[in-house]
Amino acid sequence: MRRSAWALCAVLCLSACSGMQGLAGESPARMRRSPEDDRPGKCSYTFLVPEQKITGPICASSMGPVGDKDRVTRMDIADVRDVLSRQQREMEMLRLAADVDGALVSEVKLMRKESRNMNSRVTQLYTQLLHEIIRKRDNALESAQLENRVLNATAEMLRLAARYKELEARFSALAALVNNQSALITALEEQCPRLYGRRTPLVGPPLVQVVPENLPVNTFTNEIQRDHNRAFPRDPGPRMDPPPTVSPFGFAIPPQGNFSSEGPFGDCYQARQAGFTTSGIYLLKADGMEHLMQAWCEHALDNGGWTVIQCRRDGSVNFFRNWDTYKKGFGNIDNEYWLGLENIYSLAKQRDYRLMVELEDWSGKKVYAEYRSFRLEPESEFYRLRLGTYQGNAGDSLSSHNGKPFTTLDRDKDTFSGNCAHFHKGGWWYNACGQTNLNGVWYTGGVYRSKFQDGIFWADYGGGSYSMKGVRMMIRPID
Repeated sequence: MRRSAWALCAVLCLSACSGMQGLAGESPARMRRSPEDDRPGKCSYTFLVPEQKITGPICASSMGPVGDKDRVTRMDIADVRDVLSRQQREMEMLRLAADVDGALVSEVKLMRKESRNMNSRVTQLYTQLLHEIIRKRDNALESAQLENRVLNATAEMLRLAARYKELEARFSALAALVNNQSALITALEEQCPRLYGRRTPLVGPPLVQVVPENLPVNTFTNEIQRDHNRAFPRDPGPRMDPPPTVSPFGFAIPPQGNFSSEGPFGDCYQARQAGFTTSGIYLLKADGMEHLMQAWCEHALDNGGWTVIQCRRDGSVNFFRNWDTYKKGFGNIDNEYWLGLENIYSLAKQRDYRLMVELEDWSGKKVYAEYRSFRLEPESEFYRLRLGTYQGNAGDSLSSHNGKPFTTLDRDKDTFSGNCAHFHKGGWWYNACGQTNLNGVWYTGGVYRSKFQDGIFWADYGGGSYSMKGVRMMIRPID
């Protein structure tokens, strides 16, 4: 920059000198020549200086000869203008370059920001991928566990199927034994008159003549307890499994899901008042009793509080028992059972009770018979039945048994010449023999064929030849 300024100063000085010489030749008045200028041998020199690009400010030297101020100013101004225009163009170019660089910087910043966003997104996707891998691994583990469970369940099902086959074989053997015993009993009955000189054959009790117009079902069957309508050969040595665990109260221990360890209560109505509203097995202890007992409490029927004293539903329990067994009770509390005459007597003497008999036919219809009062007399009176008035939709078939003592095969207290328990295959408050037999043989299908009408019948609902599918006898204190 300085080099260009000095060159410009030199050019201006030389130009000023030549201009002054020209002016001296043209106008002597304007410039007077000195005597020394006319001396011979005096030489003048002209210097050619290469043109330099002026990129900085212009310097005018004050050491040179003074020229025409107006002419120098115009030239300088023109040069300065050229320099300024070039500088302005260069500044514009620099500004454009700066703008381009700024745009590039902004783009670089945006690129960096996008790069950071992409890194975050890649990290997020990587995390999701890890989670997905972990989830698939967990799913694989769960699938393996489910497969193991399925295999275990399959093995258990096969084991139960084998067990069921064994039980079915045992049941077939027992059914064959029952059929053979029935045939033997029939043969003995035929031989008794001949052996003991009886001339008249054994005559059974009169058949129930009440036959409703519309039977619940029209299926006829001659099957006892289960689906076996033929005699099976005896099994000389069937394998017998050990009996179920028996509780201190005389009944098989039920599944724990329906058993309540609370109590004991005086009856199921007292358990209901204590806040227990779930139907199941409860511990009871009536007033004056020395031992506890288990009973099924029905809380889902008519505001609950019902103590079930008898239940029939599938023929799994044989009700053809002797006096002592009927006195103590037998069966499974969560299925078929008889609570026991002594237990029923102890419960019913605590206060005034009512009785409900619930009947279910083979079409699924349920009817009931309710008696306003219910109690038993003590064993000295053979647990004689005392009933109140009837109401319900099943018909009154139990009132004819009112006031009658309880009869079993080994203790005949009925009014018939023979033993009603023998003919009806159960224990009951027989008359001669009566209009109902709820402890008889459980036949499948409804209407059955039997010589002495020994099924579970209610004469006013189905007649004496229709065996009910389910029966429950329940008591509850009078409100």
